[in-house]
Amino acid sequence: PPPPGPAVAFVLRLGHALHRHGTPAHRLEGLMMKVSERLGLEARFFSTPTSIFASFGPPEDLRTSLIRVEPGDMDLERLILLDMLADDVIHGRLTPAVGARRVEDILARPPRYGPALQLLCWMLAGASAALLFGGGWKEMGVAGVSSLAIGVLDLLTRKQPTTARVLEPVAAVLSAAFAGLAAHFFGPLHGEVATLAGLIVLLPGLTLTIAVNEVATRNLISGTSRLTHAALIFLQLGFGAALGSRVATVLPPVPMPTPALPAVLPPGVAIAALVVAGFAIAVLFRARPRDWGWIALAGAAAFMGARLGALLLGPQLGAFAGALLLGIGSNALARLRNRPAVTTVVPGLMLLVPGSVGFRSLASLLERDVVAGVDTAFSMLMVAVALAAGLLSANAIMPSRKVL
Repeated sequence: PPPPGPAVAFVLRLGHALHRHGTPAHRLEGLMMKVSERLGLEARFFSTPTSIFASFGPPEDLRTSLIRVEPGDMDLERLILLDMLADDVIHGRLTPAVGARRVEDILARPPRYGPALQLLCWMLAGASAALLFGGGWKEMGVAGVSSLAIGVLDLLTRKQPTTARVLEPVAAVLSAAFAGLAAHFFGPLHGEVATLAGLIVLLPGLTLTIAVNEVATRNLISGTSRLTHAALIFLQLGFGAALGSRVATVLPPVPMPTPALPAVLPPGVAIAALVVAGFAIAVLFRARPRDWGWIALAGAAAFMGARLGALLLGPQLGAFAGALLLGIGSNALARLRNRPAVTTVVPGLMLLVPGSVGFRSLASLLERDVVAGVDTAFSMLMVAVALAAGLLSANAIMPSRKVL
């Protein structure tokens, strides 16, 4: 086969960069195929959550590359910059050789937000999640502190792969232990809500939803791999929470009942929690400040649409309604701004994903309530399917000009 040229190098580097920052298989392969066609390359692509196979040339004379990818964190700003770079190369404003160098420049950019702001947003995400789950001020405080501690742990282990692999169970131990100790020393609180909200950033609800979406778009290998990964994270979190909840049992017992949660949050509190959660998600996903307003608007619309749909149609169809509204609005905004829809879709989905449902299912199974655990697990899968169906329906009703 002929030696690879700058066009092939650009496509491979672009695909690697997109994969590292959270692009799902169907969008990744679609964008790489689009760029290859515009550059006059005959190419085929296949991706999994940890690799990309790329073949160039006619079937009888292929040159195949295998790229091993270590999945990284979602980085919305870099995804936008990579999409703009792909447009510049496709339309001839940059050569593929220059484009390949620009990819490396984008990856080498320092993080937009420093550790202090990221830790603040870890804490805000946990506290606002406690309110959205129906907790009170005690649950909010405990969840905020435990989420902050988990954020510190995440920053410390990010550069050490061996310790980063045990982040989820250790974080679950911390969150459950904080909840148990707080209930012992500061009076009764709802431990499950405090534990769950403290783990909100680590819950794999988004991974589960992307996995179902990939399976629905016939990317079966990538989708089933992600499903397995999400299930493993749930198991790690459940094991850690069960272990951490035993910390309080070594202390002298204090007879205090578990308080009942308020049935409905006051509207002002719910809106404030949504705004804070939207800001925290935008920073943790490294979105540009100019996109914060759109992210908050999309997240609020999706959350309110899902709540209204749940009241009228049930929780599964409510999730479908929220995802449909989010997808249509994001695609319309993407067409208007000529930017990827992923900018608002992914943060908006974070307020809809069924990660908390999956954690509650595992908690029921650990308590040997098998019927409740299986029932909740089925609800989790149905919510994930409803979200995927809503996004696919939105793409059919209002197609986006962008592959991302």
